[in-house]
Formats: sequence, structure tokens, C-alpha cells
Amino acid sequence: MASKYVSKVADEHGNIAWSAAENQIWQALITRQLSTVENTACDEFIAGLSKLNLPLDRIPQLEEVSTVLRAETGWSCEPVPALIGFGEFFRLLSEKKFPVATFIRSEEEFDYLQEPDIFHEIYGHCALLTNESFANYTQAYGMMGLNASKEDRVFLARLYWFTVEFGLLDTPKGLRVYGGGILSSPTETEYALHDKNAERKPLDVLDVLRTQYRIDILQPVYFMLTKVSDLDEVRKLTVEDIMVLVEQAKKIGLHPAKFELKTTSKVS
Repeated sequence: MASKYVSKVADEHGNIAWSAAENQIWQALITRQLSTVENTACDEFIAGLSKLNLPLDRIPQLEEVSTVLRAETGWSCEPVPALIGFGEFFRLLSEKKFPVATFIRSEEEFDYLQEPDIFHEIYGHCALLTNESFANYTQAYGMMGLNASKEDRVFLARLYWFTVEFGLLDTPKGLRVYGGGILSSPTETEYALHDKNAERKPLDVLDVLRTQYRIDILQPVYFMLTKVSDLDEVRKLTVEDIMVLVEQAKKIGLHPAKFELKTTSKVS
């Protein structure tokens, strides 16, 4: 899939010149999203947002975010083009570098765009990278993908999709969101947590690996980490022999799609 967006290039000091219009889009996006996090986002995400202290009136420079991430978990932000390949994606994660495309969506795609922009990556994902358990899981995921075959990476993409992008957390306070794809969308947040048409299942890795998805629709099914009060449960995914489960998933086959089939080949 080609992108109509072009990432901006930083100057010699690592700073990107954002226009007033681009900063206004950031301001509108973050103001809208912050109004939805109470009683929807998990506590770890809210704590991470507090640590990042993202500006409301402008797009942050990547180094501002990286400074906080390095101090908390050793991660940093890595500027990338609008779309990158699986190999580069996995390599960066394995090195504790989170890929951030340095463009922001247009007004025409304010509510939804298929490729991840700087708002999705910074707001949706970087807050949780201040959490040790989540950061360790993300790095371990990158290391698995780095050594996986092309066929296996397609299965691993589903694991990322249903955890890092669209994961739910069942807590004593009720159902909460930790997936960045949900957190950066008010529509998906409401749908994932409350809509009777959405299927919510306890997270089982083999089940996830066999579940197809599309990037351009509200998800028909979400997977929940259960019986925990925080994201430490996600750490267990790093010690499971996931590649053995990938082999099982290949032998058993995929679940029937819950939507009209369409090619999916991107980890966002």
C-alpha cells in the first residue's frame, strides 16, 4: 500500500519544522482524545501520559518524548518514512527504538487514516512505553519478528494487532483499553468497550494467531488480558514459546473471517 503522505526531515539539530496548520491538527486531536481517557484508558496509559507531559498546542519534537522514554525504560523514538517494511519494523523494536512517521494526518482524514501518523504513534503508543512490562514485551516481540520467516511474520502481525494496537485489559475497575489503535480513536474506544456487536474474548495466543483482521474497519473481535489489575500480565507473553504456537496455527489454519476479506499486510 502506497502512502500519500511524506514524512518531514529533521534539521541538523534533530528538530522538525511543523506548520501552524499541522500544530492546530495536533491540538484538535489531543484535546479530543484527552476528553475520552477517563474510565476508558488503563491506569498505565494515563500514568504514561502524565510522564510524557505532551504539549497541547503543538506537535512535540521526538527528542522531547525520547528523553522521557530513555529515563523510564531505555526506549527512544526513531523517525521513519510514512510506511516501512516488516524487517525494518522488527529491527527497530528489537533495538528499543519506536518507529514514528514524521507526518500528521490531513483535516480530510481527521477521524481515521490507514497509515499511522505522528499523533497515533506518540499519543497512542509512547505513553505505554514508559511501562516496564509493556516496553519489555514490545522489545521481545521485535526480536521474535527479526528472526522469523516472511510467512511467520504474517502470523506475528496478528499478535501485534490484537495486543499493542487493539488490546483490552479486564481490571477490577472494569474493562479498559491499552491498544494504541483504540486509544487514538474515540469511535473505536466507545465501540470496543460498550457496543453489543463487538466480541470480546480472553487473550489466548494461539487463538489470536489464527484470527484475521482488517485495518480499515471497526474490529469485530477484541482480546482481553484478564484477572490482572495492571499490565504486568503482558510480560508473560514474552516467555511463552510463541513461535511454537505459530507453527500450530499454520497447521490448524485460520478462523473464518468475520468480515469481507481484504488484503492486510501492514503492522501499524
